[in-house]
Amino acid sequence: MTDVKGSILGNAVLRREDPTLLTGEDKYFDDMEIDGLGFVYFARSPVAHANIISIETSEAKEVDGVVGVWTADDLELSPYLAFPLFPPHFARPPLAKGKVRLVGDIIAVVVADSFSAAADAASMIWMDYDPLPAVTDPEKALDEGAPVLFDENGSNLCFETGIGLEDGDPNEGAEHIVKVRIVSQRLAGVPLESNGIIAIPEEGGALTAWIPSQNPISVRDALAAQLGMDPVNLRVAAPTVGGGFGPKQSVYVEHIITSELARKLQRPLKWTELRSENMLSLAQGRGMTMYGEMGFSSEGKIVGFDAKVIADAGAYPAIGGFLTFFTQTMIQGVYDIPKVRFHAQSATTNTTHTAAYRGAGRPEATQLLERLIDVAADELDLDPAEIRLTNFIPEDAFPITTLGGANYDSGDYALALNMALEEAGYESLLAEQQSRREQNDIKQLGIGLSAYVEITAPTGLHTEYGAVEVNEDGTVTARVGTSAHGQGHITAFSMLISDLLGIEMEKITILQSDTDEISRGQGTMGSRSLQTAGSAVHVASETVLGKAKQLAAHLLEASSEDIITGEGGLHVVGVPSNSLSWGELAQATNDDDKRPDGMEPGLAHELDFDGTDSTFPFGAHVAVVEVDTETGAVELIRHIAVDDCGRILNPMLVTGQQHGGIAQGAAQALFEGVFYDEEGNPITGNLMDYAIPSAAELPSFETYNTETDSPRNPLGAKGIGESGTVGSTPAIQNAVIDAVNHLGVKHIDMPLTSVTVWNAIRESQSS
Repeated sequence: MTDVKGSILGNAVLRREDPTLLTGEDKYFDDMEIDGLGFVYFARSPVAHANIISIETSEAKEVDGVVGVWTADDLELSPYLAFPLFPPHFARPPLAKGKVRLVGDIIAVVVADSFSAAADAASMIWMDYDPLPAVTDPEKALDEGAPVLFDENGSNLCFETGIGLEDGDPNEGAEHIVKVRIVSQRLAGVPLESNGIIAIPEEGGALTAWIPSQNPISVRDALAAQLGMDPVNLRVAAPTVGGGFGPKQSVYVEHIITSELARKLQRPLKWTELRSENMLSLAQGRGMTMYGEMGFSSEGKIVGFDAKVIADAGAYPAIGGFLTFFTQTMIQGVYDIPKVRFHAQSATTNTTHTAAYRGAGRPEATQLLERLIDVAADELDLDPAEIRLTNFIPEDAFPITTLGGANYDSGDYALALNMALEEAGYESLLAEQQSRREQNDIKQLGIGLSAYVEITAPTGLHTEYGAVEVNEDGTVTARVGTSAHGQGHITAFSMLISDLLGIEMEKITILQSDTDEISRGQGTMGSRSLQTAGSAVHVASETVLGKAKQLAAHLLEASSEDIITGEGGLHVVGVPSNSLSWGELAQATNDDDKRPDGMEPGLAHELDFDGTDSTFPFGAHVAVVEVDTETGAVELIRHIAVDDCGRILNPMLVTGQQHGGIAQGAAQALFEGVFYDEEGNPITGNLMDYAIPSAAELPSFETYNTETDSPRNPLGAKGIGESGTVGSTPAIQNAVIDAVNHLGVKHIDMPLTSVTVWNAIRESQSS
């Protein structure tokens, strides 16, 4: 018997998380009040590359309120290898030993009774050093004779990958070959809440660490290994977290140092990252230089694709050095490409390390592809939409394994692009653009397209823990291994449970982000939470419901097929009065006299859901810009996005993710960039020099969806958290270049600031 009730799924349900966020009831780690708290401050290297001669700390130790000052000679800590696939010689000494490799490398740590005392003391620490040549450009870092960061490695190459390298020229036989060099510049994560930790020693050698993390369980395991602790004695928990975007996934050396000193001093210690520190020490993203050559027939069909990528891993390579693997995986994109050759190298440089930043290697593949497609449209005199539609992987080809090794589950790329073109009024935009060009208008119109596919729950992240339990008071407690930091997980998971069990969302508690509550899980990254943890919660709820129906049938003397959900519990179909509340059912299942033979106590189930593989959301974006040809100023006046994330659970959550993702993509295209001078000094080290946009700089985005279910989970869901970023950046870059293409401008690298665009226009006119 199927339950007859309306489903909450698919409806725009308000976020449960928002009221306490808006009223300030939620507490961040920096809001926590701990008795006897000590404050940690790090003294950092002012130079990017140097041998350490000595570090002078005597004056710092004399400052009132200082508890202690430590250098690498005073505090023995194992070097930290941030990405275990790399050789151990890339590990970072938590306190610099013998050498510094970036501005911001930690040379000493101060603990004091107050933050001001710790800061004052740190300012009195001096390092005597022998300067070494620095290298900040990853291409130059791979040149013969470049300064080498790790002598044991013999070069700055830290990772290399490729496909089709032995197969010859993929563009052989092409009638036309287009070429492009594109820089996907470094970006800073700039979460509203910076990094930090409160480390609290407990009895018996245990430790509690409050960290604003995306991944407390994995952080617990890595931090325990660094501290030489049994993980069962280390609790890592995240309170409310103010943004992550990837850089808050992992352990930082600051966490290791603070935790070790808390144990050493047997005192709770707190480190709160300053914004200036955040721009130096929090992992950064992107940082790839890409070369592409794509062959075409005279009709505009792709013949082959040859790509080369050089990635910037920073001074102490972490997962950022590996992200070219995801670029390789997604290098075919949405296109039917017969032959692909891809070669990527990652280099260490005297800069902040890179890591996974919203999209993590996938946006770069799309940026390269979409620029090449636009260049081809220009050189072959084809409409940018037409050339894309001509080359899409057809809908009937799915599932398909690409040349990059991605196992696409489902897709209809033409549907998304055609919808985006229609919603944008593409033909009208082209007519207006032509009119402005004929009138030699100062403000020219640019129209940029992009079509994308991205991978969510990538590389082993398709499994996740979830548990659901009905309590004796009729409430529900659910546990998940993911860790929300703004995405709306509590709302989404509550909707899934409520939909199946018929229990009001307000009676459902979601526990997450605390290793004392959740034994295992992979955290939140890779746009994976709904399809993995959500599916786990869904399956657990189904299992609980099945058991509850069996119990209710036994107690109500009915067939289990005739038991359905009703108001606050289960009842016999057609006889609502013959019912049991969820509280009564939970109590009965714990009563030996009321359970049927063979039934275990408790209305609970837990599992590790396995989706078996990644999912592949896709979409198409249209960006419309105005470019002032006299000043180079760019204004994004419209952005139309059609994103497909499979079945939509809550359209309000999806729309929020679309808007946030588009804003970050637009920020890369138009505003943001981390830059260093030749000596390795950051020249964008604070928010006066690093430009992040506000809502005032962006239009209200026009977002739409198609729904193509994934067969890899019971919800049909795919990820949405990064899609907006993947799709928007190339569309906006293409739009700006399109606005000035008739003036002879063929390419401009991001960020497309007024100075950059103005220079490109002037250079094209003078050549």
